[in-house]
Amino acid sequence: MFDFIKNIGLTELLIIAAILLILFGGKKVKELSHGLGESSKELKKVKAEFESAVTDKSDKPQES
Repeated sequence: MFDFIKNIGLTELLIIAAILLILFGGKKVKELSHGLGESSKELKKVKAEFESAVTDKSDKPQES
């Protein structure tokens, strides 16, 4: 569905950044990017915890 994201180059990213800067202004773009970074960090943390829980659960033998 989002295969086009793999084909985005530097030029397209710069155009998107310029449009965001024009629409929202520098301060708002900074806040948005900070929020995206925090969300990404939290998502990676939750993913790691989930994978750890699944691995721990699958390592234990099943009780009958």
